[in-house]
Amino acid sequence: MTHAPDTLAPGMPANENFDCEVAVVGGGPAGLTGAIYLARFRRSVHVLDAGSSRAVKIPRSHNMPGYPDGVVGKELVAAMRAQAERYGAQLETACVQRLQCLPDGEGGGFLLHFTEAGRAPLRCRRVLLATGVSDNEPAMPHLAQALREGALRYCPVCDGFEVIGSAVGVLTDRCAGVREALYLRHFSERVTLYFTQPVELSGEDRQRLDGAGVALQPAPVRALRLRGDGGVRIEHEAGTDDCDAIYGALGLRVHSRLATELGADHDDDGYLVTDARQRTSIEGLYAVGDVAQSLNQITVATGGAAIAAAALHRELGLPG
Repeated sequence: MTHAPDTLAPGMPANENFDCEVAVVGGGPAGLTGAIYLARFRRSVHVLDAGSSRAVKIPRSHNMPGYPDGVVGKELVAAMRAQAERYGAQLETACVQRLQCLPDGEGGGFLLHFTEAGRAPLRCRRVLLATGVSDNEPAMPHLAQALREGALRYCPVCDGFEVIGSAVGVLTDRCAGVREALYLRHFSERVTLYFTQPVELSGEDRQRLDGAGVALQPAPVRALRLRGDGGVRIEHEAGTDDCDAIYGALGLRVHSRLATELGADHDDDGYLVTDARQRTSIEGLYAVGDVAQSLNQITVATGGAAIAAAALHRELGLPG
């Protein structure tokens, strides 16, 4: 099958006043899905990737549709990058420091300012923010190895299935860790809740843990060690325990600053508030993926990016 010749080359701005039509900030699954759709919509799109996607740290995701044997996060992101580039998206390694809204009298759109010294700002008509979140990591030697081997985990929604029947620890510094321990109890009868600092649990929380059969170790954890067999040794003020895996429930850092500095609406945790089309309260600024969703799932991120890209395509204008 042959394709009709292009009348507008991918990657070329539709207006000479702009470097591109859409700047995508973030090179994880959400940002790359948006770029793939926009490029196939024949929109000029630049992906600005600081190289800190949470997805590349996933040892292997088993709930990504179409991968019955799972997929390594780094390989998934690499394949999506190649797909975006195939259709004309321009991918750059860059760290965006600030977004600037330009007045309509100057043609509107946004200026993106970079942390790199001497780098000129990039001007675009619209911005798709896909800056995601980062986990607050526990103090633990060989952290990357522990994550790679499944001794350290962060997301029971993603991989609770993989710890069925295992001895599981949940490490937290707040009462919210109770919810995660109870969630994991669905997958294993051997769940223990640990704390990095003294935390005063309510009587109700204690009853819930006890009723579900979740063990509670109130003595603060002093150290985590990766065992030679792939498990975790937990040293606390009352002794030492061994677990097959430990979940870090120490909270997340939501990377929404670029939008909130413009006054974008957000919730108490920092997640950006978007409408059904992924639009923020700032005109022309869309947000997708973990920065705008609290479920923190690849499939949720890519679905939202597809919705945003379709809305952006129509907003940017069609013939007729």
